[in-house]
Amino acid sequence: MYFRCIELLESRGVKIDDIVECVAYLQKGYDLSSTAVMREAVENVIRKREVQHAIITGVYLDMATERKEIKDDYLYHILASDYSLYGVDEVLAYGICNLYGSIALTNFGYIDKDKPCIIKSLNSKVDGVCNTFLDDIVGAIAASAASRIAHGVKIL
Repeated sequence: MYFRCIELLESRGVKIDDIVECVAYLQKGYDLSSTAVMREAVENVIRKREVQHAIITGVYLDMATERKEIKDDYLYHILASDYSLYGVDEVLAYGICNLYGSIALTNFGYIDKDKPCIIKSLNSKVDGVCNTFLDDIVGAIAASAASRIAHGVKIL
């Protein structure tokens, strides 16, 4: 299932290194983890079954929207335009973050608001392309990976 999710992300233009770049953005000023540590954290987040289910669900909803397979006109318009008050895309992302505690949720809120790195391009409205769920999923994976790293930092 892990490799299926990696292939699915890559088919949508998202590589592990893109998510690692988002983790580095979140970690700037807090932890100087190596790229290898950040990559391992991202991979470990994606290995969780709940995360895999969120990836598959979100990406397939985005693809179904692109193919105009969403039969309800109202829902289709919401998904195709990434309507700001929809919120279900964020709720799916919260499911990922909830696995890593409150720091993951605050990290996600920050990265979702700032939209750095690949999240910015995923969020841009390109005619016919739908990443309503994917931009939030990528942000949640990065937020969770950064949180996973933070949980390992010793204090005192």
